[in-house]
Amino acid sequence: RLAARGAARAGAGAVTVLSPANALSVNAMHLTSIMLRKAEAVDELIAFLDERKPTAAVLGPAAGTGERTRSFALGFLERDEGLKGLVLDADAITAFADAPDTLFEQVRSSAVATVLTPHDGEFARLFGDLAADASMSKVERARAAAERSGAVIILKGADTVVSCPDGRAAVNTNGSRFLATAGSGDVLCGIVASLLAQGMPVFEAASAGVWLHAEAGGMFGRGLIAEDLPEMLPHVFQALFPDDVG
Repeated sequence: RLAARGAARAGAGAVTVLSPANALSVNAMHLTSIMLRKAEAVDELIAFLDERKPTAAVLGPAAGTGERTRSFALGFLERDEGLKGLVLDADAITAFADAPDTLFEQVRSSAVATVLTPHDGEFARLFGDLAADASMSKVERARAAAERSGAVIILKGADTVVSCPDGRAAVNTNGSRFLATAGSGDVLCGIVASLLAQGMPVFEAASAGVWLHAEAGGMFGRGLIAEDLPEMLPHVFQALFPDDVG
């Protein structure tokens, strides 16, 4: 839900949450301006993709770490048209902890630009050797992970690093301690997916998304909870573009 709100506030347009049947009523209670649709199996996901033709997607927050999440990730990555970007976070990362090469091979062969958004613990589940190598800097670890996986890596933290398989890397400088709250990363996923949906190239979308997310957190300040972040995005945009009246 937080990813959907982040995407909507960042300008993604129509946003739909795919939900298992047993969570539909709970999600409906919290989502009033965001569409909701049941998807419990990969064939329902494919039917949605064929019918609605979304341009970007987020998978991971509260998705579970089992076979369904793996099949959904691979289903997204097998799209050869329409879908411009996919952001994998949280459970979608952990779901491949015992078979990271399966994910990496599909990412490298996919036409869908893919972003992985791990914190340090999730990073270690996919890139255990890199995480354990004390001789590497955070930037070096992120670059090596991007090259190995074929995905843009957002290695989160106080000094979030964004790295690209082509070797480009950016270190975010406006991070805020206020972002260390549950659900904050879900909102980040939605922001990045929104920028991808609007046609921004994947490295630039990841970098801009990280900056916007941090700026929203810093602008709100003390008392921040994740639900506040989407509501701060319009204020961030207004500060960036004060003369933009539509």
